[in-house]
Amino acid sequence: MARLTLPTNCHCCSLPRRGFLAAFGAGVALGATAFATPVLAQAPAASASAPAAKPFRIDVHHHLASPAWVAALKRARIDSPPVNNWTPERSLADMDRGGIATAILSVTQPAMSFLPAAEAAAICRDSNEFGRGLMDAHPGRFGLFAVLPMPHVEQSLAEIAYAMDILGADGIGLLTSYGDKYLGDPAFAPVMAELNRRKLTVYTHPADPSCCVNLGHVPPSSADYDSARSLGGAGLTNSAVEYQTDTTRTIGSLIFTGTAASTPDINWIFSHGGGTVTSVTERFTIQMLSTPQYKSFTADGVYAQLKRFFYDTAQVANPIAMGGLTKLVASSQILFGSDYPYRTSLEQTLGLGAVFGADDLKLIERGNAQRLLKRLATL
Repeated sequence: MARLTLPTNCHCCSLPRRGFLAAFGAGVALGATAFATPVLAQAPAASASAPAAKPFRIDVHHHLASPAWVAALKRARIDSPPVNNWTPERSLADMDRGGIATAILSVTQPAMSFLPAAEAAAICRDSNEFGRGLMDAHPGRFGLFAVLPMPHVEQSLAEIAYAMDILGADGIGLLTSYGDKYLGDPAFAPVMAELNRRKLTVYTHPADPSCCVNLGHVPPSSADYDSARSLGGAGLTNSAVEYQTDTTRTIGSLIFTGTAASTPDINWIFSHGGGTVTSVTERFTIQMLSTPQYKSFTADGVYAQLKRFFYDTAQVANPIAMGGLTKLVASSQILFGSDYPYRTSLEQTLGLGAVFGADDLKLIERGNAQRLLKRLATL
């Protein structure tokens, strides 16, 4: 078995068009052979991880913000500067700086969850067509994880069909939770069944959890840490702690409701290295199983689900986070993510280059995404 070594000196546009996806131009696909245990490299010089002259990385965690969606956020007074200021041109500029060939676009939280069913469906459709329009306007540069009007199940089923059969999306984007419901909730079973029937890739992004309010966190639209401290809190934003935890909650929901086992053909991608999942593996595989309601689960079965999931590198491209993740899964299950516009692709590129060796980087930065998203196989 290969030895895991950590570095000691790392510092850490156009109008939308309806139609099927056209194939990208031919290219040479990098191999996607999985290693039993990935090897973390001693930190190379920063220049070794600098972007190549020709972009080649595939970014699976890159956000878009359609004008109609931004307008809806503003009406609800839950907009934010990164979303308001996003443009396709800024995305492309960031991609070029970070050596990103293709970014798979997705809507960040709160997606459509704050809207009533009819409005959610309409703005969702507009957003997905906007994303398809960017793919057409910039061939090869963009892909799409289509947003759904969740938690509205009937409308979500209709949008899955439209996004996949008409727009030719690369997969579906979901939030980790909708109100008090996580992805394993029985209410969402029809959506999960359809995603499984179609054998889709499903990207997930954390949400502001409804369970964790009045904790003294800074309000999403405020940078006033003093006001948060006056409430007795630590002045933390939801994105600092709750996003990571909400990702872990939905992973647990999928596993311990049996949803993950009953939907083996969904390829799940979890943001930010799976949140805090590496910190709770012992609780998932020992403590949970000691209670009567989970006696049908085994540690091997839980680990099997955790190991088949995919995890992106957004905001965890550092030796501490990657040290835990690479103990849990092989490099074949890790995908490059930038989290643009909240972080830059170059930051994540340099971070990963200071942790992984060349063979693992080929998989993480490109090969795994090509294996998972078949349209990109000849990119």
